[in-house]
Amino acid sequence: MNFELTDDRRMLADTLDRYVARQYSFASRDRIAKSPRGYSQEQWQQFAELGAIGALFSESDGGFGGAAFDITVVFEALGRGLVLEPFLGCAVLSGSALAHAGDAGQKALIADIVGGRKLIAFAHGEPAARYELTRVQTCASRHGDAGWLLNGAKALVLQGEHADMFLVSARSSGAEDDSDGISLFLVPANTAGMTLQGYPLIDGGRAAELLLNDVLLPAEALLGKAGNAYETLEFAIGRGILALCAEALGAMEVAKQATLAYLQTRRQFGVPIGSFQSLQHRMADLLLEIVQARSAVINAAAALDRGRQPRERALSAAKYTIGRIGALVAEECIQLHGGIGMTWELPLAHYAKRLVMIDHLLGDEDHHLARYIALGRD
Repeated sequence: MNFELTDDRRMLADTLDRYVARQYSFASRDRIAKSPRGYSQEQWQQFAELGAIGALFSESDGGFGGAAFDITVVFEALGRGLVLEPFLGCAVLSGSALAHAGDAGQKALIADIVGGRKLIAFAHGEPAARYELTRVQTCASRHGDAGWLLNGAKALVLQGEHADMFLVSARSSGAEDDSDGISLFLVPANTAGMTLQGYPLIDGGRAAELLLNDVLLPAEALLGKAGNAYETLEFAIGRGILALCAEALGAMEVAKQATLAYLQTRRQFGVPIGSFQSLQHRMADLLLEIVQARSAVINAAAALDRGRQPRERALSAAKYTIGRIGALVAEECIQLHGGIGMTWELPLAHYAKRLVMIDHLLGDEDHHLARYIALGRD
C-alpha cells in the first residue's frame, strides 16, 4: 500500500504475498472456482491461522488490527491471487456489522469468524434496489409479543449456499427509501421458510438468491435496536468498498506486470513488441492511471475514521476511480496481449473479469460519481 505500513503490517503483507504465491496457484484457484462450494474450506482455515481474518478486526473485537490500512494490506494481497474465500461477505461486511452493533452477545460469533469456524453471509442487496442502501423492501413485522416475521427476497448473497447464518436487513418501520426503520437480523441457515438458489459467478466463486417466506424469528435474532440499522449498514458497506478497492489494486498490479513481461518477450518483425513507440505510450498511460488509483485508495483509507461526509466522499471517489481505471486496465492489458489475452488458460483474462466485476459490487462508477456529487452538495 506504500502508506501507513508499520512493521506489523509489512510483515503481514509479506506473509500473505508468500502464501498466495506458493499455495494459491492459478491452477488451484481454478479448481476451487469450479467446485460445488465455490471456495475452499481448507484454504479459509489456513488464512485464519495466518491471521488474515483476525487482521480485519480490532483487539476489542477479538482480532489484532481492524484499522483501514489493515484492510487494504490484506485485500491487496488477496487481489493478487484472485482469492475466492469469503473475506468480503463474511469477514468484512457481516463481521463489521456485528462489531459495529456492539452487542455483547455477538463476541463469540465474531470469534468464530476470526477462527474460520463459521460463515455468516451478508444478505442486504435486493432485486429492485440496485445500489441504493436505503431501498429495503424485505419486511419485518412483529409476531406475537416477542418474535419477528420476515418476508422478502435478497439478491447476490455471496457464498450463501454454504453459510451457517445470514445477516439479513429488513424494514421494520418507516417508508420505502427511508434511512430510519431498517433492522438487521441474524438468521440460522436451517430456519424454516428460507429458500436458496445458488449459481456460479462470472469471475469465480458462487452466490445465491435468498427468498424469505414467513420466516419466524425469536426476539434475540434482532441485531441492535429495531429500526436503527442504517448507520451499521453504512459502516459495514464502507469498509467493504475500501476492501474491494484494495483488492482491485492487487489485481491491477498482477495484470500490469504480466503485460510488461509480455511486451518484453513477444517478438514481431524480429524485435520485442515493447520497442514499438505506440505500445510504450499506451503502457505509460496505463501505469499513470494505476498510480492514480492507488492514491485514491490511500485517501479513502486515511478518511475511514473521519466524520461521515469526508469519509463517504473519499470512499465514493475511490470506488469511482477504481471502477473506471479497473475497466481500463482490463481492456488495455487484453488488447496489448492480443488474441491470447482472451483465452481461459491465461490468468490475465481472469484478472480482467474480476476487475470489471469489482466495479459492479457495492455500487458502480456511475452510482458513486452521483453519490460523490450529492454528498458535496450536502
